[in-house]
Amino acid sequence: MHAGGRPSPDARFVLEPFEPAYASLAESGELAERMDTALTELGACDSCPRHCRVDRTAGETGVCRTGRFARVANAGPHFGEEQCLSGDRGSGTIFFGACNMRCVFCQNWNTSQRDEGSEAPADDIAAIMIGLQEEGCHNVNLVSPSHIVPQVIEAVATAAALGLHLPVVYNTSAYDSIHSLRLLDGIVDIYMPDFKFWKSETAMRFTGASDYPDRARAAILEMHRQTGPLRFGPDGVARRGVLVRHLVMPGLGDEAAAIFAWLGEAVSRDTCVNVMGQYRPDFQVGRRVADGPGKYGEIGRPVTSAELDAARAAARRAGLWRFEGS
Repeated sequence: MHAGGRPSPDARFVLEPFEPAYASLAESGELAERMDTALTELGACDSCPRHCRVDRTAGETGVCRTGRFARVANAGPHFGEEQCLSGDRGSGTIFFGACNMRCVFCQNWNTSQRDEGSEAPADDIAAIMIGLQEEGCHNVNLVSPSHIVPQVIEAVATAAALGLHLPVVYNTSAYDSIHSLRLLDGIVDIYMPDFKFWKSETAMRFTGASDYPDRARAAILEMHRQTGPLRFGPDGVARRGVLVRHLVMPGLGDEAAAIFAWLGEAVSRDTCVNVMGQYRPDFQVGRRVADGPGKYGEIGRPVTSAELDAARAAARRAGLWRFEGS
């Protein structure tokens, strides 16, 4: 690793020259076909594992509270945890409003749990993408896109026709539909899933989705099938592959260890991971009552340095050796 947390150049994982995954699909016309297929399916929406089956083309909404058009909360160059994405010029991040998850500890709850942001047709999102490219960003980073895959494909197709040539990052909770991910095959360059919980009962308590662990495992396997381990340009900035994030949470070290063991055994020991230590009690967890810490008191504290060290040690025991942001 470089001192700042960016991976050192490794010939095995350098990708040069680079062309964005969607370029060949745009040239062949398949990108437009994918767009048409995805938009048609909004008529009985199955974009994510919630399977709401509402007609979003008619303005109906399901769990994600999003109709025909995605909501954009904000966008701009971002210098965050993953330095291999932000590099020297920033990751061109687009934060989408609403979410298909119900994480009670969400640190972006103003965006994810409220209808923050304005509805943005594909032309508007494409213009944002081109603007981020013109600002010099290294990539276009789509945050919380699981519920708007058809709109993402539509925006990428529009932006590609306008000259977009940056890698596309799919920054997700991993609560994704395999069908939607397969529509994205050859469109997304970098998948960045956050594998949150190993046990279904934990996922149900804290996200309202008991099937989350199964969905996350299936999604990450599909992402890896499409793009493989994370690879970089000669500048050390990521170009293609999978980067898995795990937010270490208080008292859940056994689940972190199980997640890392699975990544090492079922996916690849070359999987790049970000073991994140910035958990804090927020949103519903941060709501205290007069006589105690509230409904979710078991996660009502920050993680300790010992818990974070234990999670990193578990990742290494699993044979994982490529770490970002650690």
